[in-house]
Amino acid sequence: MKHSNTLALLAALVLTACSNNTDTATAPAADDAAAGRVFIISPEDGATVTSPVQVKFGIDGFSVAAAGTYEPMTGHHHLLIDTGLPPLDQPVPADANHVHFGKGQTETTVELAAGEHTLQLLLGDGNHVPHQPPLASDIITITVTE
Repeated sequence: MKHSNTLALLAALVLTACSNNTDTATAPAADDAAAGRVFIISPEDGATVTSPVQVKFGIDGFSVAAAGTYEPMTGHHHLLIDTGLPPLDQPVPADANHVHFGKGQTETTVELAAGEHTLQLLLGDGNHVPHQPPLASDIITITVTE
């Protein structure tokens, strides 16, 4: 019995090693990210606003698509609030400072406390991993008043 289990395991390993199957769902984007850009349409850098803050996203050279879409030259937005860029070879974290827009949204409304805040966009591929080179907007600074 032990011998047949060993043979079955060996056969499975050989078949797996010889498989030509590639999983496109986990393949990183191989797009020409240098041909695209993302930017914040509004609010403008230096704006004084009240909360909730409406943020509109812009994109050139790429198309917005929902998370899980693996078409060339597509991605979805992540809004970085009061934080720098995350590791660029890993999925963008999902927390209060890294807001995902995996349904392909191009605008949002965010509640922000009174004070100064930074906002930045980062485009992620179907797996939430930034493109290479990364498509990140300029950082804008806004002031929220009560």
